Amino acid sequence: MSQRAGSLAAVRLATWNVNSVRARLDRVLAWVQRSDVDVVALQETKCKDAQFPAQAFEDIGYAVAHHGLSQWNGVALLSRVGLADVRTAFAPDVPEFGDPPVVEARAIGARCGGVDVWSLYVPNGRGLQDPHYPYKLAWLESLRAAGAGWLAADPAAQVALCGDFNIAPTDDDVWDRTFFEGLTHVSEPERAAFGALDAAGFTDVVRPHAPGPGVYTYWDYQQLRFPKRQGMRIDFVLGSPALAARVSGATIDREERKGKGASDHAPVVVELAAQPPA
Repeated sequence: MSQRAGSLAAVRLATWNVNSVRARLDRVLAWVQRSDVDVVALQETKCKDAQFPAQAFEDIGYAVAHHGLSQWNGVALLSRVGLADVRTAFAPDVPEFGDPPVVEARAIGARCGGVDVWSLYVPNGRGLQDPHYPYKLAWLESLRAAGAGWLAADPAAQVALCGDFNIAPTDDDVWDRTFFEGLTHVSEPERAAFGALDAAGFTDVVRPHAPGPGVYTYWDYQQLRFPKRQGMRIDFVLGSPALAARVSGATIDREERKGKGASDHAPVVVELAAQPPA
């Protein structure tokens, strides 16, 4: 799956839940160009593959890979530093419950600039008693098992798990812990599942450069959450040890949450320093 790195160029990597790429295409295109990013992981594109505006991104120099099966979910990768070995699941794929089960488009991975980049849209969970909640925990366990396997096979693998994890892993990552009592995103099983990714070797590479409390990536559209600074930190880039060692900086572009037509999530950007030959 992974590739032991030799000489690697510097890479500017971003992740962003755009909450409908077609509804926000002009805004996404403008941000991608203005931010001068090399690789972008998009989530919640909300379209099928045939509906994804690939040509618009290709016209500005990006190769595109998209995984979308319906008007919900959907993930994509944009890269101007190469895009190879595209995968749309980690083993085993986890179907949604139901009769018959419906597979959801929540993961896409590819090799970009010597890094195995995954764009991930973790299930929301909806409620602690909802059947989506155990589905979320099972999905995260599949991700943990896959990631642990990748690093066992190649401890020097350069892997970035990017996306909307729908988990606030610490109390610093929510504006008011008591507000979320009894709700998803902050429950102990969810936080334990996030911690298991760290135990498997995948570190939050943004937090050291953008520490909390009060540093968020998501603000609900309702109740004026953004101007009230009532947000959550649920979007992350988790890096393998070899990738984490290359991180020279990281930012959360809170400005992109402002204004008409904004997504309810802010882009997260990570700077990867060049790596000389091993």
